[in-house]
Amino acid sequence: MAESAPPTEGKTAPGGDPAGAGPGRAGQGLFMGRPFGVPVYVSPSWFLVAVVVTVMFENQVLKTEVIGRPGSFVVAFAYALLLYASVFVHELSHAVTARALGLPVRSVTLHILGGETSIEREAPTPGREFLIAFAGPLVNLVLAGLGLLAHLVLPLPGVAVLLVDALTFANLLVGVFNLLPGLPLDGGRLVRAAVWKATGQSRNGAIFAGWVGRGVALFTLLVGAVLATRPASGGGGFGWLALLWSALVASFIWVGATQAIRAEKVRDRIPLLDARRLARRATQVTADVPLAEAVRRAQEDRSGALVIVDHEGRPLGLVNEKAVTATPEHRRPWIEVGELSRGLDPDLTLSADLTGEELLVALRRAPASEYLLVEPDGRVYGVLAVADVDRAFAGI
Repeated sequence: MAESAPPTEGKTAPGGDPAGAGPGRAGQGLFMGRPFGVPVYVSPSWFLVAVVVTVMFENQVLKTEVIGRPGSFVVAFAYALLLYASVFVHELSHAVTARALGLPVRSVTLHILGGETSIEREAPTPGREFLIAFAGPLVNLVLAGLGLLAHLVLPLPGVAVLLVDALTFANLLVGVFNLLPGLPLDGGRLVRAAVWKATGQSRNGAIFAGWVGRGVALFTLLVGAVLATRPASGGGGFGWLALLWSALVASFIWVGATQAIRAEKVRDRIPLLDARRLARRATQVTADVPLAEAVRRAQEDRSGALVIVDHEGRPLGLVNEKAVTATPEHRRPWIEVGELSRGLDPDLTLSADLTGEELLVALRRAPASEYLLVEPDGRVYGVLAVADVDRAFAGI
């Protein structure tokens, strides 16, 4: 049976950007349907992998002498489909389990390195984290066992034996690889759940599993280097292809593990976020004031933002900082400041008392570059710029 590089899989959590201001995006690629209500996408990169796997496996099919060309290419392509069908079942198992445990699922995406299940928020307990993480590998191992049983007890023709063995190998590969004990793999999530349970802190589990994940990445790269020094069966040149693929997989694991560690450091700073502390003082002007005059008033007030108000002082809009910066000084006397403003939608007006996670939730609700902060009595307190929230996480 041909060896294939192990598909990988990753999980995403909400608020992946440092400020957490942007809502999570659904899976990117070709929309394939909604099994169990979960949107499924296939990235165009999958088709490249399908071609590579087909070419690699076709030589092994020929060696069995069960079928010749061009039928061997059909069987090899069927193996590529079965390999990613195994990944699909794996990811769908995560999604179905998460939904059963009350966690909303955004999407499942198949891509060049395997698959990704995007879940709206993290599991609230280590037990649920364990169940969601273990669901994928468990289903793959069960399918591998059923394939082995079919091979042993069913009288199958030669081509069917090839495909059953391919299905068995694919599920065993996906299941075992994803049980490696490091984030972002499922084995890492199991380690995270175990440490979380033992210490009572999900942060401890994530950081520990992240560092283990870095070790797994280095081990994966080492395995690829060892395979590259050995001649491939039949004298082919797939040794260096194994190194290239292992380097790609190792980089994926390393980046995922590093992001997991960084995410915990970001969470440490979330409780420190304070809208009042991050706010810029705002100068209030009417829409008909020339931009040059509005900028002069802001400099005089030592403020960092402009708010459009009516003649009774009620806020109407926010002036975009980038638009002001992009306007040449010689044009500013001839442009009214209202031309560079954005109307105040309800979600762009926030309480100045927001802090921590509540502040991030409010930013995700309506992504923008600036928000108006108001006092409980409706008076303007200032302007919150997302750039300032991002800077609050600088140095992580």
